[in-house]
Amino acid sequence: MKLLFALLFCIVTLPSLSQKDISISDKRLKDLDSAFARVLKEWHAAGFAVAVVEKNRVIYAKGFGYRDYENKIPITPITLFSIGSCTKAFTSALLGMLREEGKIDFDKPVRYYLPGLRFYNDNMNVRITLRDMMCHRTGLPRHDAAWYYFYTSSRDTLLQRIQYQEPTADVHEKWQYNNFMFMAQGAVTEKLTGKSWEENIREKIFQPLDMQHSTTDFNEWIHSKDVAIGYNLKHDSLVHRDNYREFAALNPAGGINSCVSDMANWVITWINGGRFGGKTIIPANYITEAISSQMVITGALPTKAKPDIFLSNYGLGWFLGAYRSHYRVMHDGLINGFTSTTCFFPSDSLVIIVRCNQTSSSVPAVVRNLIADKLLGLPYFDWQTDLKTTADKASAAANEAKKNTGIHRVLNTLPSHKLHEYEGIFSNKGYGNMQVELDHDSLFLKMGKTTIWLKHFHYDIFESFEITPGEGIDTGDDGKPHFEFQTGDDGNIESVSVQWEPALPPIIFRKVNSK
Repeated sequence: MKLLFALLFCIVTLPSLSQKDISISDKRLKDLDSAFARVLKEWHAAGFAVAVVEKNRVIYAKGFGYRDYENKIPITPITLFSIGSCTKAFTSALLGMLREEGKIDFDKPVRYYLPGLRFYNDNMNVRITLRDMMCHRTGLPRHDAAWYYFYTSSRDTLLQRIQYQEPTADVHEKWQYNNFMFMAQGAVTEKLTGKSWEENIREKIFQPLDMQHSTTDFNEWIHSKDVAIGYNLKHDSLVHRDNYREFAALNPAGGINSCVSDMANWVITWINGGRFGGKTIIPANYITEAISSQMVITGALPTKAKPDIFLSNYGLGWFLGAYRSHYRVMHDGLINGFTSTTCFFPSDSLVIIVRCNQTSSSVPAVVRNLIADKLLGLPYFDWQTDLKTTADKASAAANEAKKNTGIHRVLNTLPSHKLHEYEGIFSNKGYGNMQVELDHDSLFLKMGKTTIWLKHFHYDIFESFEITPGEGIDTGDDGKPHFEFQTGDDGNIESVSVQWEPALPPIIFRKVNSK
């Protein structure tokens, strides 16, 4: 424990990284390059970047594969990636700074600071605090479709949707990840400072930490000179370009774009008690609290196969666990085309950052664990094979689940109405508006920037296929989710429902007018 606090409060001087790769002469780093080449090949990855910091010094920083796979342009330590939910620790850190200034109390109801925020019921209104939001214990499930499909550039619009989103548990009852709650934290910051969340991030974090390449601006990111193009895998092996997606209103939950060079500065600040370049950037008492358990996620008992991996808790913007008996603080990030992991071991003064330009990739986890084992002097474990086996089993289970959706198709049925009668605008206050249109002999559903083809399944149920701009419809996969239209007493179509939250009844969109 003494070692932990000594490391937390030491002063750091961290040199800025350049585009050049860094790999010091250290026998523990031997064979990393060859191991990562294997990872790149076996996971069919477009590319990834890595930075490792130990005791205030960058000891390894390299890019592998390509930021532009088609044109074979390599990744560097300053290649910009979307970091997704690794953003959350930044947002909560702003609140930690405001608390240090005496402007907020984490344990007061959040509506004390943001009176316009409303929840689904009065119990939630009077009980939910900033701390509850920071550690995902508000009782709300994800409701991610409400921001992912129903695009808005207005943070206020997203805030207004929260009051119509149904909880699945009581406040404090269980841990449930929720992006809306981090967006709302950003709104609190804006309310108390009179500046946008984006301005606060730039002025209070990016500038003092010399994160000169990082940005919260979508257009600035995608037009940067050294930016990674996002990819996904088709049919488990074909590298396929994904589309950038902008979620500006949700930026406090996942809108930072950065490189491993800049992120090294951010995380080294955490293992040094909030100090960087001789100055306190993040309050030391907040850092201690943020990396301490605030909410239990699961029991996470050790297993016979992995007895030294256990504990699954959440701090304030960070996941906490025991990795091979070493205390680990981390957060992953996932967004279209990108997967990230930000990880540090406070008692070991070790930082590992991995950015990958591929959707839902296991590469960051494989690379992170390989590095951790070497630097912590742990016995060899074949994470490459272990996680590949796990991923393959998950993929097989997902494919099997598609065959057993719980909806058994009744053949040779027809819709109850003529197709043009399904047209119209359908609305749900917790999500937004969707528009159903008939084009020739097919129905299409539009939500924000997303267009979906509705293929008749049976009766008044339609399966959905998202249309990718420039590519059309991929019918090689089973359509999901299913949209079901309901008829009113007058015989007309009055609503459509879709099962977006497993623990809740289908989300209902009421028809507000015809086309």
